Amino acid sequence: MTAYTTFCLLAFSAMIIALVSSKIIKLQSTITITASALMISLTIVLLGQFDIFSLQEIAAQVVAQMSFSNFLLDGVLGFLLFAGGLFVKLGQFKDQKWEIATLTAVGTLLSTLIVGYGLYYFLQAIDIPFDLIHCFLFGALISPTDPIAVLAIVKKLHAPTRISTQIEGESLFNDGFGFVLFVTLSAFAFSDVEPTALDVAQLFAVEALGGITYGFFLGLLFHLLISSTNDHSLELMLTLAIPTAGYVCTEFFHVSGPLAMVVSGIIIGNWTRKTGFSEDSKQHLDRFWEVVDEFLNGVLFLMIGLTLLLFDIREKELLPALFAIPLVLCARYISIKVSYLFFKPFRQYNPMSVRILWWGGLRGGLALALALTIPTGYPIDALDNLEVRDFIVVMTFAVVMFSILVQGSTITPMIKKATTIQQRYENKSDS
Repeated sequence: MTAYTTFCLLAFSAMIIALVSSKIIKLQSTITITASALMISLTIVLLGQFDIFSLQEIAAQVVAQMSFSNFLLDGVLGFLLFAGGLFVKLGQFKDQKWEIATLTAVGTLLSTLIVGYGLYYFLQAIDIPFDLIHCFLFGALISPTDPIAVLAIVKKLHAPTRISTQIEGESLFNDGFGFVLFVTLSAFAFSDVEPTALDVAQLFAVEALGGITYGFFLGLLFHLLISSTNDHSLELMLTLAIPTAGYVCTEFFHVSGPLAMVVSGIIIGNWTRKTGFSEDSKQHLDRFWEVVDEFLNGVLFLMIGLTLLLFDIREKELLPALFAIPLVLCARYISIKVSYLFFKPFRQYNPMSVRILWWGGLRGGLALALALTIPTGYPIDALDNLEVRDFIVVMTFAVVMFSILVQGSTITPMIKKATTIQQRYENKSDS
């Protein structure tokens, strides 16, 4: 089968599962799709292990044709982040700008350090000689919350405004900060030439600040183009050019494509929506991008569950993978508590804020895609046929599955409680 044929079959499967979920299971469709794909993968693996029916090799070839990391990082990521930025309300972001900046920078960096050191000392205790730099590499890719997973699951639950803005804003912007950390640590871990502090600063300036600047001018350009026509079909098609041609061009400028898509989406969603679109386009813009978002999310979350077919989980990887789940959760909680120390003295927050930001900080396909980009050929000393990449991929997969299936399906009661508390506070203020 061609990659296009595989994509069509995966898309059809995702839509059928989403339909069944809406009629019977009553869970978020993305959670149901991921769980279904994981069950299919486990069934195929177990049937092969017990010599009942061997399909794993064929299924793995079909999934590999799509190349999960390329599909996400070079394909749908631009669409999903542009759609996320499109629905951002800029006024709410301005109100929470310091909280979002602190959670993005301080929270991500602190979590990376905690995960890195925690994993290193644990692996040393069980006699697995994993280098500290590789532990930090895992911390860098797993610490940023995934904007796709957060927007697909948490955003739809209608949390109180401040909590919702913080968790959405953090997830949209911390992937750029986390990506710089990941690229820098990759250079330390797998390059013969160690980067200097100047190299790191330059990388951050080009990737992060360059991405924001590029996204601003890209959004401004398409604001002018959209404003120049009253053809509502053409106006919608012009928005499609941003995550396609606009995203591809970030490779030529060596800037952060994800940050560029978020910024341009915010401009189109807040400025152009008010002054540039015709009345027909305003009515269709949100519905059109909601459909695109749901469709691509369905395929993406299906592929997350099917990535289990792409690697083998060995006995030595099981305990570290299980340990990684509580370690990442602890690091997330500490990083949020510390971040709140910076801005909590200046304003009051919902008592459930820290818990929702902690439990709702989901990891998803982005972390898994980054893990799959780690180069092969770097074995772990004294362990036969076990590589750094395999080890990190298995731990990442475990954290992502727990995050989507367990955290994603149990966050609702926390948000309902926070909403109740907020309503009581507002009622008291009115009286």
